[in-house]
Amino acid sequence: MVRKVNTKFDIRGVNHVAMVCKDMARTIEFYRDRLGMPLIKTIDLPGGRGQHFFFDMGNGDAIAFFWFPDAPQAHPGIVAPESLPGNGSITTAHGSLNHLAFHVPAEKFDAYVARLEEEGIEISRVLNHDDSPQKITETMNDDVFMRSVYFFDPDGICLEFACWTRELDVICEPASVTRT
Repeated sequence: MVRKVNTKFDIRGVNHVAMVCKDMARTIEFYRDRLGMPLIKTIDLPGGRGQHFFFDMGNGDAIAFFWFPDAPQAHPGIVAPESLPGNGSITTAHGSLNHLAFHVPAEKFDAYVARLEEEGIEISRVLNHDDSPQKITETMNDDVFMRSVYFFDPDGICLEFACWTRELDVICEPASVTRT
């Protein structure tokens, strides 16, 4: 994939993304035991204010969680989608995390979809993103540039396994910009 070079900063990817969970043990069971991400660091926050812990998601990148004993309850449809893509509304509030996509190898995508199902994880249908007017097709073709499958973690965080299926060789600008 051809990428535009950042000439201002030497940014090398995502160090970590930090989210908040309701139950640390349940989160560890999901990410470590069901998705296979090694738990690489745990931190007890000073004064018993909670914990911060990190999972290795590959390539030197991590997904991190805070657990706060006094955190407010989740609000699906505001800070997280109500539904998986293709199953209902995915609208979320400004400044929210809509979903987190994990890059997986294209040649392993279908096997990984099957493995998620074997783990008992409810998934969306596979979305083949293309350049058609509908932007998604049921079948693979030369226009498909990405394949995706979505699922929720135990706290309702929308996750995605995604793979590029062809190189994107055109640096583009947004088709239109909407300002309010």
